[in-house]
Amino acid sequence: MPRARLKSAFVCDSCGYETPKWEGRCPACSEWNTLSEVAVADRAAAGRADVPATPARELSQVSTRELPRIELSLGEFNRVLGGGVVPGSLALLYGEPGIGKSTLLLQLAAAVSASHGQTLYVSGEESAPQVKMRADRLGIDGRGLFLLPETNLAAVLARLDAHRPALLVVDSIQTLHDDNLTAAPGSVAQIRECAQRLMDWVKDTGTPAFLSGHVTKEGDVAGPRLLEHLVDVVLYMEGDANGAWRLLRSTKNRFGSTNEICVFDMAAEGLKEVKDPSRTFLAKRTDGAIGSVIVATMKGSRPMLVEVQALTMPSMLPQPRRVATGIDFNRLLLVCAVLSRHAGVALAGQDIVVNVAGGVRLNEPAGDLGVALAIASSLKNQPIASGIAAVGELGLTGEVRAVSQLERRVQEAARLGLGHCIGPGGPGDDERPGFPGGPAVSQVRTLAEALRLALPQQERAPVRPRPASAGFGGRR
Repeated sequence: MPRARLKSAFVCDSCGYETPKWEGRCPACSEWNTLSEVAVADRAAAGRADVPATPARELSQVSTRELPRIELSLGEFNRVLGGGVVPGSLALLYGEPGIGKSTLLLQLAAAVSASHGQTLYVSGEESAPQVKMRADRLGIDGRGLFLLPETNLAAVLARLDAHRPALLVVDSIQTLHDDNLTAAPGSVAQIRECAQRLMDWVKDTGTPAFLSGHVTKEGDVAGPRLLEHLVDVVLYMEGDANGAWRLLRSTKNRFGSTNEICVFDMAAEGLKEVKDPSRTFLAKRTDGAIGSVIVATMKGSRPMLVEVQALTMPSMLPQPRRVATGIDFNRLLLVCAVLSRHAGVALAGQDIVVNVAGGVRLNEPAGDLGVALAIASSLKNQPIASGIAAVGELGLTGEVRAVSQLERRVQEAARLGLGHCIGPGGPGDDERPGFPGGPAVSQVRTLAEALRLALPQQERAPVRPRPASAGFGGRR
C-alpha cells in the first residue's frame, strides 16, 4: 500500500476544524487566533487500491445480546458507568489539576487486576517510582498491575499487543505522541491521531480503556472537540481541590444515563465512596438557618436531598446582581420573576446570591420551588419551618407544576427524618397525608400557597445595610 505523504494544514485548537491556509478566525467555531500549523497525512495521495472492503450486514441479523460488563468493586463508579465497564469501550476522564484523576485511575486499575486479569497502566506524566509511591499510600500491592512509563505511541501499541491486558489506562492522552507527525505532544494533531489509533486498537481487541485528559482554563477538555466525539464515555471529576468531596458525573455515555453521579471522599488512603450522599450533604446544615431549604432532587435513578442557600441584600448598584452557583442562571431569573409578579415578593432592588451546598448541581426544574422558598426566607429574614423538604417546578403563571418520581423523593426525605414535604398538586389531585413510608405531603397549586405553608406569618425585622458613614473612615 502506498505510504501517505505529509502535507501542511492549519487545525483549530478549539473545534478541530482543518483548513489548508491560515485564517485569523476559525470558520467553524468563530474563535479568534486558534488555527495552528500541523503536518497531516495526505490520505488522498495514498490511494484506495489496497483498502480492504468491510462487508455490510443486514440490521435484522445483528445480535442484540448485551455485552457482559466488567463490574468493579467501586459500586458507585459502576452506577455512573451504567452498570460497569463495557468491553471494547473507550472512556475519557478529565478534571482540574490535583482533583484526583490519577488516584482514581490507579484504584480502578488495581480493582480490575485483582478480579479480571492483568491491567496496563501507561504513565506519561510520572515515573515508575512516583506511581509506586502513590500505590503504597493507597495500599495497592501492584500484583497483576503492569506499569509502562512511556510517551511514544508506537511503543505503547507494541506493548499492548504483547500483553493483551484486561484493562488499559493512559495517563494522560496529552503526553502521547506519534513519531510520524512533526507536531509537539499535546497539540491538536497529536491528540487526534493518538486517540484515533487507540480507539482502533480497543475496538479490534475488545479491551476497555480509560484515558486521562487535561482541561483548559475555561474548564473544557484540552485538545480538539473531536476527542469528546470519538470516545464512548466522558467523565468529569470536580470539587474543591482543598476540600474533601469529589463529584464524578458523566457528560456522555453511550451505554447508560448521563444523569448519574457518585461522591468520593478524598482521604489519605485514596478516594472512598460515599454511599449516602444525602446524609453527607446535609450533615453540616444548621436547622432553622435563614435562607436555607432542603430540596429533593433526582440524580439519574437515585433520589438525593441537597441544601439550597440564598442570600439577599439591598443593592447599591443601578442594576441588582444575580449570582447562581449550582443552578442554571436563567432558572434563577425565572424564579425571581415569578416571585415578584405572582407572589408579591419585592426583589427589584435586591442583590440575590443562590448556592447549592456541597458542589452539587440542580440540573432539573424540580428545584425551582426550593430556590424560591430560600430567596423568600432570606428576604423576609425568617427561617423555613423545621423538617420541610420542597420539590416542584414553577410555571410563568405562578403555578407549581408536577415532577417525576415524586414518591421516591418523598421516601428519601422520610429516610433522613424529615416529616413534611411541600410539592405539586393539581385540580384532580386528592388531599392525601403522604406516600406509604413517607412524610406528610402538602400539595400546593401555586407559589403563593407554598410560601404561606413554609414561612410563618410573623416576620422578623429585615436586615438593613450598614450606613456608609459608619465604620472606618466614616464621619462622626
